[in-house]
Order: sequence, then C-alpha cells, then structure tokens
Amino acid sequence: MQAEHKPVLAQRILEMAVLQPDAAVVDATVGFAGHSKMFAERLGTGGTLVGIDVDQKCLEVARENLKDSKCKVILVRANFSEIGEVLRQNGIELADFILADLGICSGQLADMDRGLSFGTDMKLDMRLDERIDVTAADVVNGMDEKELADLIYKFGEERASRKIARSIVNYRHKAKIKTTGQLSDIICSVLGCDPKSRRSKIHPATRTFQALRIAVNDELGNLETFLNAIPLLLKKQGRAAIISFHSLEDRIVKNNFRANKASGIYNLITKKPIVADRAEVFENPRSRSAKLRIAEKI
Repeated sequence: MQAEHKPVLAQRILEMAVLQPDAAVVDATVGFAGHSKMFAERLGTGGTLVGIDVDQKCLEVARENLKDSKCKVILVRANFSEIGEVLRQNGIELADFILADLGICSGQLADMDRGLSFGTDMKLDMRLDERIDVTAADVVNGMDEKELADLIYKFGEERASRKIARSIVNYRHKAKIKTTGQLSDIICSVLGCDPKSRRSKIHPATRTFQALRIAVNDELGNLETFLNAIPLLLKKQGRAAIISFHSLEDRIVKNNFRANKASGIYNLITKKPIVADRAEVFENPRSRSAKLRIAEKI
C-alpha cells in the first residue's frame, strides 16, 4: 500500500486541539498517521497517542511513521465505534482530544485488494476490514432491485438509483458482477460517462460506489456509535474534532453535537464547519469536500 497521504485541514486542527505536552490524544481513524504525526510532535514523554484503525495495512504504515515519537504510542486494530473498549483496555480513562477523519485515504483507494475505486478495474470488494463477511459484490449480486435502489438512494443520494438498480439486475441475468470496472460500465450505460456531457464534476459512479462502501462497512451506524461514546471519554474542556466528506456524515455529526449542546454537555467551538481554503484545495484536492466540526466538553 502506498504510504503518501496528505492529512486535510492539518494546521487548523492543530491550532484548535490546544495540546499540552502530557495530553492524551486519540486519533480514532489513524490511517497513515498524517494527523497523528503532527500530534506526536507536540506531545512530550508524558503524553499518550492512541491510534485506531480497522485496516491492518494502514496500521503498519502508521507504526513506521510514528516510530521516532517521544510520546507513548498505542496502535490498535479496531473500528472507531469501539473507542471506549480500546481506551479501557489500555488503561486510559479520559482523553484531552479525539479526532476522526471520516475520509478514505489515498492508499486504500489505490489498493487493488480493496476494490474501492472505479478509476482502475479491481475486484469488487469495498471492505475496509477484510474480517467483514459481506463484500460489495455480494450486495450487487444478491439484493433484489427495490432493495438495491433504496440502498443507492439512501446512502449515495443518487437520484437515478432506480434506473441504476434496474440495469444492475438486467446485467446479472447475463453475468455475475465481479469487478469495479463492470459496475462502473453499468452505471455509465445509464448516466453516460462523457465528461463533456455531464453537469456534475464528479464521475457518475461516485454516488453508487459511496452507497455500497457505506453499506458494506456500516459506516453511518459506526459513526453514530462513536459519537455517542465520546462524551463519556473526554475530560472537561477536552475537544472532539470530526472531519466529514459528504452530507450524510456531516448531518449526523452536526445533529449529535447540537443535541449534546442542548443537553449541556458540549460547547460548539465551530458554529459552522471549517473548510479548506483555496491554497489547501490546490495543494490537496481531497480537502475540497472536507468539513471540520469541533465540540468541547463542558
């Protein structure tokens, strides 16, 4: 797996984290440790950095990138929804700062075993954790037309979901859908793939691929579990920072933070989400759709 990955909104997060050298920091989606390496440089020998990820390949890269850290580094293979258990098992009662970057890292997109990208023909898998039983191929080949259309609409916000689902089912009568290329071609047969003829800047397969990835990995369910756990794991005046990349995620984060504010648990540090400036978007196009929300425990 390639190890080059630029963390989004890195300087803004570091500014808002307000870390002391002895802080306990949790990077709940550590990836290649882009954000974590930045945290580790702020932490001293009395500090602790916990990195969590479901992807073993990412953890191996993170371990290499954090090997020279002065602080104590704990890397754990787990879903971020399991954050409470991870901290308990490692003797950490409360954290000063918790970060979750909900995006897919560039290394995962390029990984032929993951099947996350329509840019290259890959095995249609989409599991971020290979211990999960169901793959994207299982979903597209196993669901009936209505279930598939509903899934694509719900998790991909794809208005052409019914046409796409119908084309998938029709294709299945001829052959099993095994690769990302096959699925992308099916979607393009419905929506067209000529960039000049598209109103949207995104590839026509983007929303359907997003929907399948979310469903296979239960991303939104895990996000809600994670967000509900955070108030019990933060110190007073500790902060939680969440970077989302699409409206479904951002809506869940926004509603959770607002509900906790109404209950007297959080202060909202960001009334509106922080987004990347033009310079960062030019330098790191992945940051274009990133939204950062931060809450502080009262």
